[in-house]
Amino acid sequence: MFRPCQPRACLPTREVSVLRRPPGLDLVKYDGYRLIVQREGKIIRLFSRNDNDWSGRYPWIAEALKNKHYRFVIDGEAVVLGGDGIADFNALHSRKFDHEVQLHTFDILALDGEDLRGIAELPDQRDRAEFKFYM
Repeated sequence: MFRPCQPRACLPTREVSVLRRPPGLDLVKYDGYRLIVQREGKIIRLFSRNDNDWSGRYPWIAEALKNKHYRFVIDGEAVVLGGDGIADFNALHSRKFDHEVQLHTFDILALDGEDLRGIAELPDQRDRAEFKFYM
């Protein structure tokens, strides 16, 4: 049976210091549902933070991720963008706009059997992961 891999979406925690990162490594925080997308062969599954299988809820996301890679795990956010380009959580939560849901990815956790979680967030390494995924 297909089960999600070990990586789980993180929950927010209180922190007293700000992480110092090189310029250009800040990520946009979208107001949506966290999704872990996992492909194993021909099977692509979308899992919520609570391990609910949402593959049937957003099948076009799974369809859009059919490329030459048969094994990957992606971390992202399912969002509905308003006319101003800003994520509209109320529209997403209402389910009236499910047909407009997009996946905004922000991390490739594994690709073709290679665990990428140990790679430091440096621009050249992130570029390498993105290049490998889209080729």
